[in-house]
Amino acid sequence: MNADPADQRKLLDLADLDARIHRDEKVAANPPQAERVRELIAQRGALSQELGSRANARDDITAELKRLESDVAVVDARIARDTERLAASSNAKQAQGFENELVSLRRRKDDLEDIEITLMERLEAADAAVAEQQALIADTNAQGAQLSAEAKTTVADATTRLEGARRDRDAVAASVPAALLALYERLASRGNGAGLLLAGACEACRMVLPPSDLNVVRRSQTDEVVFCPECGAILVRTEESR
Repeated sequence: MNADPADQRKLLDLADLDARIHRDEKVAANPPQAERVRELIAQRGALSQELGSRANARDDITAELKRLESDVAVVDARIARDTERLAASSNAKQAQGFENELVSLRRRKDDLEDIEITLMERLEAADAAVAEQQALIADTNAQGAQLSAEAKTTVADATTRLEGARRDRDAVAASVPAALLALYERLASRGNGAGLLLAGACEACRMVLPPSDLNVVRRSQTDEVVFCPECGAILVRTEESR
């Protein structure tokens, strides 16, 4: 195939626009922040699960503490009752019984209060553990929100660039002869459509042409469409190719 060298040079513009369009399509479909956002979502799930475990442990301690407080209240009531009975008793043997029971009840209350102090310390630690986990989740949410906002901006910018690049591509493509454009499109659909021959290398695949192939290209007429022996792209020759 033969084509005006000026038309062949337009293929470089098409190739550049296609590369830009491809890059921005990938960015619009999967912004660079997306992977980290997915990681944060998974991290938040694990953190939330751990928060649930810590909250359950705290709730168990709280329930145990309430039961203990109820037991202390029962002991206090019995102490008050026996104290009243002792004060009202005129029977020495009965009074001795009340006194013995009061000693036992006060010992029981001391034991319960010791356990209560231990539980309150455990509850304080459990509250701190829950608060720590909630802070981690809040920080993860904040990071996710910031990255999501950045991703939306990135997608919006890429979409704007895409619209401009597609308009430019349509304009360039309309100025390329139909046969040459069809050839380029067919090659581009499989890989590289066109590349500049520069310093003996194809800019499409960055491969240096063997001397024998380079000589064949250089001997070709300027309007002859030639191809890279490495990637098959149309080799566009300009003044820079000399």
